[in-house]
Amino acid sequence: MSQAKLEVHNSKKMKKLKDQVIVITGASSGIGLVTARMAAKKGAKLVLAARNESALQEITEELQQNGHEAVYVRADVGIEEDVNKIAETAIEVFGRFDTWVNNAGVGIYGNAMDVSSQDMKQLFSTNFWGIVYGSRLAVHHFCNREYPGALINVGSMSGDVGTPYLSTYAASKFAVHGWTESLRMELEKEKAPVSITLIHPARIDTPYSEHARSYLKHQPVHKGMIYPPEVVAEAILYASVNEKRDIYVGSQAKAMRLFGTNFPGFTDKVVELVLPRTQYDKKRLSNLPEESNLYHAGYGLHERGTNLGWKRKRSMFVKAAKHPVLPRVIVAGICIWAVLKVK
Repeated sequence: MSQAKLEVHNSKKMKKLKDQVIVITGASSGIGLVTARMAAKKGAKLVLAARNESALQEITEELQQNGHEAVYVRADVGIEEDVNKIAETAIEVFGRFDTWVNNAGVGIYGNAMDVSSQDMKQLFSTNFWGIVYGSRLAVHHFCNREYPGALINVGSMSGDVGTPYLSTYAASKFAVHGWTESLRMELEKEKAPVSITLIHPARIDTPYSEHARSYLKHQPVHKGMIYPPEVVAEAILYASVNEKRDIYVGSQAKAMRLFGTNFPGFTDKVVELVLPRTQYDKKRLSNLPEESNLYHAGYGLHERGTNLGWKRKRSMFVKAAKHPVLPRVIVAGICIWAVLKVK
């Protein structure tokens, strides 16, 4: 990489959202769909990718009718040629892309010893290799121009601490976290014009569980504290214009990382005791294997799922990530109050 490009990177920030072209994978439902709508309202041009072509066409037409610029690409991110096609379309239509969001993902519920190796490989094709293909394309694109771009990989709290009944999904997210951190360090060492952010969502109210391949008797769901997909979209769009290493969405995600790192044995026992019973709904039987989106597109245009529990409206961790001075002010205020109280 030339010295001139390094100097430009050091002296310029990423484009404002209204001036960006954003690529979003997994854009036909859930987090991707919400992010697309939110980004469009803020003026970004969009390249939307997923396997569900009819859903992509509908959301693209919706955005265009509302005066936004958007195109779609039917693509399976587990196929490298399809990911290449996404980048080619962005460059052909808009001449570039400024943020690449690796969001597409699939899930499998079941005991680790029951899940077939074929299903495991298929999940890794989407969840890990899809992110690798997208990351490499985005980095090459950003390093061949004179201003920085943003690569945003959507991980999971299951990528920080293992999760019963989600062993393959957790393993894929651990791999995503390792890939993202290693790639970031290499590019930082080279002073490459790329901002790389890893998003750590807690349980999010999307159709993820309904789309997942299930080996369980009862229908997988999220139960307990659940966050809306808008807070993940908020984190993604903030990272598209601000360099952030990690953004945790929800107190669950931060707590799992904190306790898993510092008290691993204790965390194992708590997770074993609490988590399994919050992952399925005893009132419903699981979908049939062919109804999952593991090997083909699931139904689209649903932002939320049929999850149960306390559905939050916002995430304070996302707000704190956007306003990093705020937590320090709060801590300082508490310290001052404590000192005055003692006096």
